[in-house]
Amino acid sequence: MLKRLDERDYELFLYVIMEQGEMRDQLPSHVRLLNPVFHTQSVLTKSGKRRMANTVLWAFFRNGGWWGKLRSIRESFRSMKRNGRIQTEKLLWRMLSDGARRFDRKFDMAVAYLEGASAYYVADHVTADRKCAFVHIDYESAGYTKEMDQGCWEQMDRIFTVSEEVRTHFLAVYPEYAFKTGIFHNLIDQEAIRRRAKEDGGFQDVYEGTRLLTVGRLTYQKAYDIAIDALRILKDLGYQVRWYVLGEGEQRPMLEKKIAALGLKEDFVLLGAVANPFPYYVQTDLYIHATRFEGKSIAIQEAQTLGCTVIASDCSGNREQVEDGTDGVLCELTPRAIADCIAALLKEKEKRKRLGEAAAKKTMTQKEEIGKLIQVLTGREQDGEKRIIDYDTGLQ
Repeated sequence: MLKRLDERDYELFLYVIMEQGEMRDQLPSHVRLLNPVFHTQSVLTKSGKRRMANTVLWAFFRNGGWWGKLRSIRESFRSMKRNGRIQTEKLLWRMLSDGARRFDRKFDMAVAYLEGASAYYVADHVTADRKCAFVHIDYESAGYTKEMDQGCWEQMDRIFTVSEEVRTHFLAVYPEYAFKTGIFHNLIDQEAIRRRAKEDGGFQDVYEGTRLLTVGRLTYQKAYDIAIDALRILKDLGYQVRWYVLGEGEQRPMLEKKIAALGLKEDFVLLGAVANPFPYYVQTDLYIHATRFEGKSIAIQEAQTLGCTVIASDCSGNREQVEDGTDGVLCELTPRAIADCIAALLKEKEKRKRLGEAAAKKTMTQKEEIGKLIQVLTGREQDGEKRIIDYDTGLQ
């Protein structure tokens, strides 16, 4: 997005609440990074996790309000407990927002590019004529609560969701914001993806069987525990398959333990995060995206761009991206169902080829997306009423 905004028309600033990230060198030169200190370690590495813990600690003490921060953690914990799911990282979002750096500057527009701490920060601690926020996930399933949000969405002039299903799930929680919630699709550079797929890289092992690939963080959402069971079923049926995962996350120790317990150390391979995942896509036989819930998966879009045959779980987000039997296959999220789908496609080479070719033809046009953001910036009050934009049609 930052690359697509013309520096001749806009003065751009970026603030990263966690104050770190490995993509620092990809930031366009005309974007001013407001973080006085910034570290390039990934938050998924050991050193990055230590750095992240330090940032969290400073956020607790910065700007004061210690009792209020503790109270927000307590209230978030209670609301999560009532919902039956405790998510440690989300307990800290409000504290991170309140403990983030403040800037004595007024902006024409402030954009919260992620739900959670970013949205809370823009709502409460940024001065701007216009404010908008992005929602990338199934809000009902992701663990957020109204107690955590504390009315942050009321402060936004516009709320963008990355798909129609994400919008539906968000409005199930906040129906009162339907009038200002629109769709803003993921920005995907298909030509750059195809170009980078031709670079050196990809699988380094010598393996003659079938390669399965999944790209995504090692989190509960991505359902790798179910994938491991599915692979065990395939191996027991005699299939020569190896499943590779690109990504890191807090579930690695648990997943490694399960992989070892099922005797799959050589065949369910956690490769970690890589700088260029695209050569892996073109070298795999099947791309599997069996997740518990999804917003709109960039990994699926990348796989489709590169002509992969995609198997995805039939859940929110995935079913909006994969047309079952036309450009991929949707399946139930159970070990047996996933294993059966994989086995069926391995037997049907022509079908695999047809699905992959159909996926590669999908054009992810996004010419109008940036315009939706600019409409928020340039919209003005008229006759005392807000100018409401229909983002899907461009009509007022």
